[in-house]
Amino acid sequence: MDSTNNFLKNILSNSKPVPEGTVIMAEDQYAGRGQRENKWHAEPGKNLTFSILLKPSFISATSQFDLTRAVSMGVFEALEPILGAQLKIKWPNDIYYADKKLGGMLIENILQGSQIKNSIIGIGINVNQDNFTDKAGNATSVKQILQKDYDLKNILSEICNYIEAYYLHLKAGRIDFVRNIYLSRLYWLNKEGQFRSNGQVFTGAIKNVTDNGLLVVESNGSEETYNLKEIEFLNK
Repeated sequence: MDSTNNFLKNILSNSKPVPEGTVIMAEDQYAGRGQRENKWHAEPGKNLTFSILLKPSFISATSQFDLTRAVSMGVFEALEPILGAQLKIKWPNDIYYADKKLGGMLIENILQGSQIKNSIIGIGINVNQDNFTDKAGNATSVKQILQKDYDLKNILSEICNYIEAYYLHLKAGRIDFVRNIYLSRLYWLNKEGQFRSNGQVFTGAIKNVTDNGLLVVESNGSEETYNLKEIEFLNK
């Protein structure tokens, strides 16, 4: 199985009904995909790598970033009681502890007309891995932070519970609540940091995220919006 997202997509393509909320967990994922086709390498049996199927037909294609917000907050809420105040969401959907990456996600939405028919949400969290290769750069794990092993199934269960809670907020129309709380948890919100865009390095502060998910950064008194491919955080 090269990735749990692909596994779920293959089941769906066999046109057998797959119930909403189905979770596929990998013991060992060797070709996980992150944003920009970054490879996600997880040490066998030490980390949490899984995918969830949702059927958010109530979310329009133009509002699909709200699902990213809800899932990011679900993961954040599950980990925050364990890890505390240094936990943040790095836009758009990486999970950071201080300046190190703890996890991330890849959300693949399958559209039907202007609505989302199926959403396959792949999530990877570093839990019990001790050592990371140099390629992993700024990675960390729950174990490195707490200096003890943590039960994978417990974290999985908590993440699924919180994702469901935030998903139900969206379903009930509490969109502003989800948007505001996601913004309040952002890494570098209202703090100056170094960014790169169009080959230029600049200092700026994150001020907002637009309804459709663009990052708003203030630099030298003016605000600019960026999509994922247009800006890089220089936080190494």
